Amino acid sequence: MRPWVLLAGLNGFVAVAFAAYTAHGLAGQAYAQSLAERAWQFQILHALALLAAERLGRPGRLACLLFTVGILLFSGSLYVKALAGSLAVPLVTPAGGICFLAGWLALAAGAWSRER
Repeated sequence: MRPWVLLAGLNGFVAVAFAAYTAHGLAGQAYAQSLAERAWQFQILHALALLAAERLGRPGRLACLLFTVGILLFSGSLYVKALAGSLAVPLVTPAGGICFLAGWLALAAGAWSRER
């Protein structure tokens, strides 16, 4: 089994489901729609990034882990804010963004070390 590919598929599914819900279930709620839209866009982008990082094998594992944590923290917190109103958890969304940034650096480092 390839767990990162499995996670990429599940995250892609959830992102598409939230995209549909954003368009239909949050109609007329502009702020909630903008939060959910940003969440599913980042989630689907990083689901695809999981596939790229997984191709690096061992050097890409850190990137996969960081992308997954980033999805949970960043997209997850935005989904919660969109669905629950003004429920805010300080620093969770930025922590997810930092995980995304670190994941991209880990992906680059993994590719760099693989080339050497």
